[in-house]
Amino acid sequence: MISSLRGRVLAAGGNSIVLEVGGVGFHVNTTPALALASREGSETNVHTTLVVREDSLTLFGFGTREELDVFDLLIGVTGVGPKSALGVLSALSPEQVAEAVQRDDDAVFRKVSGIGPKTAKLITVSLAGKLVAPAATARPAVVTGGAAESVLAALTGLGWSERVAADAVEETMAAASDTEAASVPTLLRLTLSRLGPAQQAGRSR
Repeated sequence: MISSLRGRVLAAGGNSIVLEVGGVGFHVNTTPALALASREGSETNVHTTLVVREDSLTLFGFGTREELDVFDLLIGVTGVGPKSALGVLSALSPEQVAEAVQRDDDAVFRKVSGIGPKTAKLITVSLAGKLVAPAATARPAVVTGGAAESVLAALTGLGWSERVAADAVEETMAAASDTEAASVPTLLRLTLSRLGPAQQAGRSR
């Protein structure tokens, strides 16, 4: 029903943002990485899906179409609700999800809050053949997988070109400590600082 939204960020924090579109503020549940990257007053675009329940209508939004596609697949798995699916994508990139499913590695899903052993196994079984893991050479290793991949997806979803975003993430990773490099919010904050307000302004025009 609502497949995407583009508008001004009224508020952002935690696991959600509020986008003003045509004078209406839409509350969108999203990953911490995207919420952190969405600056109040700036314009952004999110790919969305509307989850309809008997007592609620809830919007979930993502910086990339790949994240949305994986989210839709995850909520189709028995025992995986929208919040759990969002938790998976808050911890893992679409590529990491695909790789785990391809390896039949349910351990990575058990680490996500709200995902138990039985449900983790169901994810790998149910999504088998539905996701394709990327080739190892698709991107430089420094921005493939882990926090770097999530930060790259957030930045490209906000409008930076993949090349500019990848270069910034690579430079940030090279200068970051192991602890900083493992944290999506920290790595995103450092990368945004490296991109700087001048590039942010130029991107918005």
